[in-house]
Amino acid sequence: MKKLLFILFVLFVASVSCDKLPVEKPDNLIKEKKMIEMLVDIHIAEATFNHMRYDSIIRNSSSANFYYSVLEKYEVPDSVFEKSFVYYSSVPREFEKMYRKVMNELSELEQNYSGRKDELLELDIER
Repeated sequence: MKKLLFILFVLFVASVSCDKLPVEKPDNLIKEKKMIEMLVDIHIAEATFNHMRYDSIIRNSSSANFYYSVLEKYEVPDSVFEKSFVYYSSVPREFEKMYRKVMNELSELEQNYSGRKDELLELDIER
């Protein structure tokens, strides 16, 4: 999965640095909202794998298994995901907006699971 993300990142950088028109929109483009949800889940899967990779249950798995489990959850073939990712990344400003939403969602999830959200709410009540 790291190799896949690296390849996708290189394609993104290459598309940003070129002055040519964005990549042609694929016929089966994943809708922006679904793509954001998928990217959130892919980052969670990657973090889970990295956190648990030395666990005896996970040791025999690869990060690709986690990546493909996300694709399976959304019933999206990897080729469709990759084409959609490349297309969205070819439009840097829009892609940046999408990734801000991804990061905001991940931050919210982190706050919910770490208990920080409750602490922040208590601080607001005390004021």
